[in-house]
Amino acid sequence: MQDPLAFIIATAQIAAAIALLNGLLTTIGQGNIAAKAIESLARQPEARGPITNTMFIGLAMAETSGIYGLLLAIILLFANPLISFYLQQVAK
Repeated sequence: MQDPLAFIIATAQIAAAIALLNGLLTTIGQGNIAAKAIESLARQPEARGPITNTMFIGLAMAETSGIYGLLLAIILLFANPLISFYLQQVAK
């Protein structure tokens, strides 16, 4: 291994890219939630209230997952704790 700092940065960038893939999968999940809710409303229009409430709770939970992935990617790219730990170890 040539430069451990370069390895840490490269690994963090790969991990951030994987974390951002969560956003793509979140979008697919939210589309499925909305499609199933519309299908349920078409079958039982009288149950509009409970179906809509359940749909919004599912959408909020799915969106939270996407936000966590974005937050993790931002931390890995801009405030990576491993870089400061490595620099502290080198300074000793």
